[in-house]
Amino acid sequence: MTFMPSRTDTRRGVLPGFGLTMGYSILYLSLIVLIPLSALLLNSTGLTWEKFWSIATDPRVLASYRVSFLTAAAAGLVDAVLGLLLAWVLVRYEFPGKKIFDAMIDLPFALPTAVAGVSLTALYSSKGWLGSFFEPLGIKTAFSPLGITLALMFIGIPFVVRTVQPVLQDLDAEVEEAAATLGASRLRTFRSVILPELLPPLLTGFALAFSRGIGEYGSVVFISGNMPMKTEIAPLLIMSKLEQFDYAGATAVALMLLLISFALLLLINSLQSRVRKTAR
Repeated sequence: MTFMPSRTDTRRGVLPGFGLTMGYSILYLSLIVLIPLSALLLNSTGLTWEKFWSIATDPRVLASYRVSFLTAAAAGLVDAVLGLLLAWVLVRYEFPGKKIFDAMIDLPFALPTAVAGVSLTALYSSKGWLGSFFEPLGIKTAFSPLGITLALMFIGIPFVVRTVQPVLQDLDAEVEEAAATLGASRLRTFRSVILPELLPPLLTGFALAFSRGIGEYGSVVFISGNMPMKTEIAPLLIMSKLEQFDYAGATAVALMLLLISFALLLLINSLQSRVRKTAR
């Protein structure tokens, strides 16, 4: 005897109704995100608007914002290119040790960021393995914005690879073969066939790497050198204010950093949505 589900059963979803799932989502979002952010806002309310603006626009604070955002953006852009290349190799080629190579991509997630920072500093200092190579060329890596960018590239690369990889796996190679059969060059095939499909996940990977880089502290604090107005990042300035028990000042800097980050991520998400619609 064959069991035929009723119409009511087929319309019933796997999860409970909208009201219960939406309520759970709002509760979870409130506990994990909204309440901590509200606490951040409340801590800064002890300041007057003039005092808040004075702290947030202090030349040293502005310099730390500039270092944090520029190095995070540079690292995200480089990660977008290198992450695409790594994802391409992992998806399109078979080679010995591929699974080990694939697993190593996630190591920056598991490695404590402070350990990564110490290792990168030893590697890129003037007497390190790689730093000693660049030093005679007049290129200072550690204790410079370049060193900060290298540290942020290290912690951001898995975001791009893991975002692009599944999309590339679903991209049918026969489409590329058809384009080649019709006489398209490799560059035109990449630009007209592959890139439109990969652009949305690339933007997502860039946004994730960029946002992680803005708030990164552990891997950057050792290699940056922490020179005010030059290589001091905003998270370090916040930590310095907390160590001086200047909680209101720390939350004012953090709140401004959060607002700028949110505006930039909103812009990137809007651009990603527009690119996705254009690709369709």
